Amino acid sequence: MEEIALEAKEQMGKTIESFKGELSTLRTGRASAAMLDRVQCEYYGDMMFIKDISAISSPEPRQLIVKPYDRNDIKSIAAGISQANLGLNPMVEGDCIRLIIPALTEDTRRDLAKKAKAMSENSKVAIRNIRRDYIDLVKESDDFTDDYKKRIQDDIQKVVDEAINEIESLEAIKEKEIMAI
Repeated sequence: MEEIALEAKEQMGKTIESFKGELSTLRTGRASAAMLDRVQCEYYGDMMFIKDISAISSPEPRQLIVKPYDRNDIKSIAAGISQANLGLNPMVEGDCIRLIIPALTEDTRRDLAKKAKAMSENSKVAIRNIRRDYIDLVKESDDFTDDYKKRIQDDIQKVVDEAINEIESLEAIKEKEIMAI
């Protein structure tokens, strides 16, 4: 495979990793510390990710415990979780915050599946934009013969097809997890 196609594959790999991170924030029927990965709260005047200033554990399948490293941060962490619109109600218990994950209704499951689909489509668009950028780069270059340009474009298209198939399979797996009761 040509070096340009390998560069494109590396860029697309970053997009796929980003997509995996986005999917992990979606709720399924069970508690996951990844649900709080992108939740921020105020920390001494700055916005910080909750995962950076506390320990998050899952003692039971439908429960999360958030234990701040500093007890003084409990109120701001609870406020950050409430403002994140995750459908979770933080309960402050001494030096930790307990989150009970409610069971998903059928409508909620469908909405989450739609969100996963939208994330998937956004990632596919990003992959196609990477393809366009690299193909334009090849077309504009005078360093290659027409046959060589065609071969590089074919290699790039193969990489794009692989990346889109991987995104679709990840999305299908997540949708199956969401829809499972």
